[in-house]
Amino acid sequence: MATSNPAFSQSAAFNATASAQQLEELYNSPSASSAETDRMTVEDTIRKTAASFGILLVGAVVGWWVPGLWIVGAIAGLVLAFVNIFRNRKKLPSAGLTLAYAAAEGLFVGGISKFYEAFAGGVVVQAVLATIVVVGVTLALFATGKIRASARATKVFLAAMIGYLVFSLVNLVLIWTGAVNDPWGLRGSFEIFGIPLGVVIGVLVVIMCAYSLVLDFDMIQQGVKNRAPRAYGWAGAFGIMVTVVWLYLELLRIFAIARN
Repeated sequence: MATSNPAFSQSAAFNATASAQQLEELYNSPSASSAETDRMTVEDTIRKTAASFGILLVGAVVGWWVPGLWIVGAIAGLVLAFVNIFRNRKKLPSAGLTLAYAAAEGLFVGGISKFYEAFAGGVVVQAVLATIVVVGVTLALFATGKIRASARATKVFLAAMIGYLVFSLVNLVLIWTGAVNDPWGLRGSFEIFGIPLGVVIGVLVVIMCAYSLVLDFDMIQQGVKNRAPRAYGWAGAFGIMVTVVWLYLELLRIFAIARN
């Protein structure tokens, strides 16, 4: 027995009532923008990310030239990071909070970069170039489908993150208490086949940062696919900022330890 197809019936009704001129106008009209649909798009997320990094760079210049501001930036950035993380889980992401985080993090990055540059001249340029390369390669591999986020890889990533945080806290305590005399703590006092432990761990952390970028890109892709509200573009921008800053700081430390 024949059954009716609602989709086919609607299409037939539309074709029967629409004139050729109307069809041509529909075909030639531009696609709706994210502002018109209020839905998340890749293009809009890129614009939000670019604006965030623009604010971050301005903050970095200020932090480089104004002594002491990096401390304010570090504290404010940490607080705003947690505020953004918890807000993005329960409410729509906020443009103001995301840009405020970018400004605070910029102050911190600028000040800490000047410190590293004074300690080992040239490392800032090296770290910036290396960061661009890692981000570019990761984005290219993700765009071509060479790498993808998976449940198993994410579990390994989270376990590695916990291990790295524990190591960093222990290393910091050893430095503060004077148990290790090296300024880098365990990172500089131990070697593996003549390579400082900090460089070995740093390379592993760079790989972790690259996978974190994959998770950020995947989140944006899924948000666009599921037609998430446009405001979630700020969540994508925030996630990429956090990962790129982490990557840059780790590369700074790797080059400084290697130089030492």
